[in-house]
Amino acid sequence: MNSPVNPRHQIDSTVPHSARIWNYWLGGKDNYPVDQEAGDAYRAIAPNIETMALESRQFLIRAVTWAASVKGVRQFLDIGTGLPTEDNTHQVAQRVAPTSRIVYVDNDPLVLSHAAALLKSTPEGLTDYIEADLHEPEQILEGAGKILDFNRPVALMLMGILGHIRDFEEAQKIAHRLQKALPPGSYFVHYDGIDTDAELRKAQQGYNNTGAVPYVLRSPGQLAAYYKGLELIGPGIVSCPLWRPEPGTTPQPTDVYGGIGRKL
Repeated sequence: MNSPVNPRHQIDSTVPHSARIWNYWLGGKDNYPVDQEAGDAYRAIAPNIETMALESRQFLIRAVTWAASVKGVRQFLDIGTGLPTEDNTHQVAQRVAPTSRIVYVDNDPLVLSHAAALLKSTPEGLTDYIEADLHEPEQILEGAGKILDFNRPVALMLMGILGHIRDFEEAQKIAHRLQKALPPGSYFVHYDGIDTDAELRKAQQGYNNTGAVPYVLRSPGQLAAYYKGLELIGPGIVSCPLWRPEPGTTPQPTDVYGGIGRKL
């Protein structure tokens, strides 16, 4: 007998989805016409959004490279994985240190269907995947604790995901609960979109009105609250292109802010 399909694992191709739209903006192929239409509509109002997507990915690459090469971090907990493109967390970390262990967390059915692509690891390291929701940090920590050693430093990555928590207080509580579980010497790596540009706010409201899971743009001050109690790594919480740019480049600020905080 065939097992019933879990409704959570069914892909709805009639409503746009942020992970698929992000994939579309990054040049990926894991998206549907409804995502392309929503992505094009968003870009028509806020032309800078594609740059934001690309710069966010570049920030991830620089942040993971820095954590692995400069600070010797060998464990990464990436929550809100999204769809695999190029230079995912495990690829970047294991390029620096093949023994790195990466745990991805997501609850999106399309990401689930691509888990095999995410699970390709170096023989020396480990890459695993947990199906869990950001609203359930205890479940995430329980699952990750079976794979990662929480007595050694971990890089906790919340990349563009806290905006999906509508209530700001709840978003703070989730970020701080996850940080609390980490040992001293761990790092919190994060970015999210900010609300200072009128065009971006208008485009985001249009997207939220489609029936998709909303994303909340927040102020730079609100983003800074996620780092409370952590030691900020220079240059602090800044527009992603300005966070330790590659030498010889001339980065231009955009409306996605990120940073890294160290747990003392």
